[in-house]
Amino acid sequence: MPKYLNYLIVILCIILIVFLYNRALGSIPFIILSLYLFYYGWKVLGKRKNKSR
Repeated sequence: MPKYLNYLIVILCIILIVFLYNRALGSIPFIILSLYLFYYGWKVLGKRKNKSR
């Protein structure tokens, strides 16, 4: 996944957090962001693990 796409997703989630937090729905983008960061971390660790073998 290109680096600019990762930045775009994080920026979009920050905008969603600000917009939805004012409407008392701030937990929704936090959940989406945490799932995305978990997926991204899993992918990065998978690459590091495969390189060490």
